[in-house]
Amino acid sequence: MARSDLRALFRSNDRELKAVDFFADRRDEWATVAAALVKHTRRVTRPGFDVEDLETARRNTLVFYGVGGIGKSTFSRGVAEHLASGSARDWAPLDAEVGRVLPVRIDLSRESGADFETLMLALRLAASELGEPMPAFDLPFQRYWERNHPGEPVDEYLRRRTWFSRFPGTRSLSGQMQSALSDVAQAVALPGTAGALIGQSVGLVVRALREHRQQVRALAECRRLADLLEADPDLEALSYYSHLLAWDLSRVPDKKRATLVVLLDSFEDVGDRVHRDVERLIQRVVWLMPNVLFVITGRNRLQWDDPKLEGQLDWAGPECWPLLVGGASEEPRQHTVGYLSAEDCEIYLCERLTIAGRPLMDDRTRHMITANSHGLPLYLDLAVMRFLDLYRRHERAPAHNEFNLDFPALVARTFRDLSPDVRRVLRAVSLLDSFSVELATAAAGLDHDAPALDLVERPFVDSDPDAPWQYRLHNLVRDVAREADHTSEDRWSEADWERAARRTFAALGRETIGDDRTRLVAALRQGLRLARDYQLDLGWLADAAFQYVDDFIWEPIELPALDESGVAVISTPADALAVTLSAIAQRQREHRGRTADRLRAVLASDQLPEELRELPRYFLAECERDLGHFDDSLDGMRQVADAGGRLAATAARGLVHLARRVGRFERVRIAVDALGSQGRADRARGDLWWTQGNIGPACSAYATGRDGALGLNQPGEAALSQACLAFAAAFQDRPRAAEQIARAREMLGGVSIRWADIQTAIATLVRDAGVAADLPQRAEDTVTQAREAGLTSSIAYIRLAVCLHFLVLGRPAQLDEARGNLRACVRGEEFAYLAELSYLMADEEPPADLPRAQWLDGQASVRARWVAIVEDRRREAAAIRGE
Repeated sequence: MARSDLRALFRSNDRELKAVDFFADRRDEWATVAAALVKHTRRVTRPGFDVEDLETARRNTLVFYGVGGIGKSTFSRGVAEHLASGSARDWAPLDAEVGRVLPVRIDLSRESGADFETLMLALRLAASELGEPMPAFDLPFQRYWERNHPGEPVDEYLRRRTWFSRFPGTRSLSGQMQSALSDVAQAVALPGTAGALIGQSVGLVVRALREHRQQVRALAECRRLADLLEADPDLEALSYYSHLLAWDLSRVPDKKRATLVVLLDSFEDVGDRVHRDVERLIQRVVWLMPNVLFVITGRNRLQWDDPKLEGQLDWAGPECWPLLVGGASEEPRQHTVGYLSAEDCEIYLCERLTIAGRPLMDDRTRHMITANSHGLPLYLDLAVMRFLDLYRRHERAPAHNEFNLDFPALVARTFRDLSPDVRRVLRAVSLLDSFSVELATAAAGLDHDAPALDLVERPFVDSDPDAPWQYRLHNLVRDVAREADHTSEDRWSEADWERAARRTFAALGRETIGDDRTRLVAALRQGLRLARDYQLDLGWLADAAFQYVDDFIWEPIELPALDESGVAVISTPADALAVTLSAIAQRQREHRGRTADRLRAVLASDQLPEELRELPRYFLAECERDLGHFDDSLDGMRQVADAGGRLAATAARGLVHLARRVGRFERVRIAVDALGSQGRADRARGDLWWTQGNIGPACSAYATGRDGALGLNQPGEAALSQACLAFAAAFQDRPRAAEQIARAREMLGGVSIRWADIQTAIATLVRDAGVAADLPQRAEDTVTQAREAGLTSSIAYIRLAVCLHFLVLGRPAQLDEARGNLRACVRGEEFAYLAELSYLMADEEPPADLPRAQWLDGQASVRARWVAIVEDRRREAAAIRGE
């Protein structure tokens, strides 16, 4: 539907400018209305349907709810027009099975001034279009009217209120009512005309109805008419008269029958969840008119399916309203009015303003507005008004960057129907990416959950049961609530926002207690942002940070603040901690040199408190080790170990690892026993044993470390130990190695440990040494992967696998070349033991210039074990080749 947009039309003198009130799509919603009408029509025309049955569950209510500005009222008007004349563009016609439809739309907003009496009059006016008498309704209604509007005829009342002029039946209603009442008066032999029915003579009518006299036999079939005539004609009674109108409609001859569709818009203004008096009356009308389809639009989900509302409403609970229950699949039911797609937004902006048939807005401006709108039609409308104002003011189309903004009007629309406590909760949770009811209550500083429970039922709050906290505000509402909070009388000051941030930060800290990794990471992300934005002490973030690095899973932890060069700004402790955690996590996906630079920048910023400085210092030492900077790594590990902080045991293991690299095995054995479980002693012990050729004890140590980590719910450490186990097993037992490699890959699928991934790849090389012809090329591919990751230390182990391969195959020339490549990895004493092993396993004497390792039980014993490993592999390889 497109008609002149009067607001836009009266904002510019440009006669070529065409502004239309464009209605965007909503074909899916219309299809829902059409489907609901088919279902409803079949239900009410089915044999056995009884309009006077007051006990059967109701299935005559279709609900569309959504955030303010989403286009519900526009949709409601479009449905009414399409039902009346089929004028909505691109909407399919109704199924012929539905037949004639009579729509009546009533705006229940406070601004419209419509009250319950207006609703009942509108229903009667719609029914008058059928041209049939409605005596059961008109008889008590005339009595109600004379009591509550003495001396004011109905036709005069309708004439003076222009709101009713839209109904064709306005002029004929009074005549229809008088005719029906005169017939009744004549039937019971009352003197005069219809006026006699509203006085004391009404008792005669009641008596005639109860006695089922021949003259009023048709009316007497309406079982509850006599009771309603005897009732005091007040607003309560008026609501029950809807039952009589439903009965009258059911008596209309088939040739004139039509389906009455009542569209109730802005329902949030009568269903405010506290004072439900008007809602109770309207619900009564819906219940008492089962042959009428009600299409309700509003901001909030209809709560009639909630049994806790018994007492506030006449009918409450799923037994009464089975199709209003969440998860119902049959129509009519409740639907959220969705946000417009990007394509719909583009169409809207193209069609809304045109000159000479071409869109006034250029592509970049439309894209900018579409992106910022998040699919909210109200935002599009406000952007169009701003565009027109700028266009008129500067006599040119404004630039796209003039629309990178929010609109305060959105806050006003969102806040309008919220209580002060609910607004308080909304502001508090706008500080969060996601939240729970408990978290929202704590953030708002309230001692009861009711406002938070109210908020999460609002349509601008999305729900994801699988998220760490189930609820999240729609992005646009969240941004506007935080950035443009100056439109309501209870707006927050900067101090209010800071107090809310402190409450929210403390509440997030309480959420990190326990073993829920997902919640820990979510709390870290949100807590770091709050600490940065509001200059908060890091507090619980310190414990959470150490807990985060313990598991080797490495979900990204980022803060969005970047300088012009794309380098993270480190101006607060929160920035420093966020960059630290981000660098630690990213080292699994980037070169170790890049990680080392970021960690050096954190230490240079001097923003971290002393208790947290060991985090960047330790992981910098790890990077230095992987990059082959032995002395720098050794110095960093010693600093962390000597400080005695939370990573002291980990750093002690790092020192053991470095001692192993230079072949100080006796020192390693002594130090391992002091590491304990915190220092991953079992994994360190496995690292020691395989170098000595003691493959069985090494595998046992790694398995113990793996199982212990699994028992402590430490998947990262378990996967790391498994990768090491696969590597050690590959030297001696190929079938078992295949199983261990497969398990390592499976366990590494749930964590992110680049070194362990490459270690597992090296395990496959060791397993296939002397067997796979393509092993040298595979080894070079693995070397490339290690270099790209900055894991230069892993290359030495790859070179050792190639040496083993050519040794098993008995190819001296290629073995010499492989040893040369391995010697290139040796830096002084570092990795010299691997080069020495390449000779010991061949039962050869290492070169004199090669530093010697301090083997635990002497070089001869180590030589014998490695020679036996090589001989076993030669026999196995020969068997595979069939020799």
